[in-house]
Amino acid sequence: MMTSHVRPIEILLVEDNPGDVLLTQEAFSEAKILNNIHVARDGEEALAYLNQDSGYEDAVRPDLILLDLNLPKIDGREVLDQVKSSASLKRIPVVVLTSSEAEQDIIKTYDLHANSYVVKPIDLNQFVNVVNAVESFWFSVVTLPSDTK
Repeated sequence: MMTSHVRPIEILLVEDNPGDVLLTQEAFSEAKILNNIHVARDGEEALAYLNQDSGYEDAVRPDLILLDLNLPKIDGREVLDQVKSSASLKRIPVVVLTSSEAEQDIIKTYDLHANSYVVKPIDLNQFVNVVNAVESFWFSVVTLPSDTK
């Protein structure tokens, strides 16, 4: 299915593991949809980026946030809570992409209004399949509201 996007899809990847950042970037670079990935390496950086604070004044509003839960400085649950509590950010879909399979993490993130919860596979090919599925679902299947900035 073809998309009618004229501009690249803007993705904010909030991930502190350099290996997972690289895997995600590689998987998205193979995708059929034009995208830009912006990386925040901890929760504090993610919130600064999203709120266009401290050196991120020109940051592009993401169309999708891929969020790890276990982050330094400010953890992913707090980032999710702040995003979904913000009038200007709450409509941005947040996909929790984490290694945690703990039921309490799954429940807590949905209670905080995550749009989906995906456990990172350990196998490289499965990881690429997960990233492709996330991208396909959010940008080929789902209808998202226009940027409200």
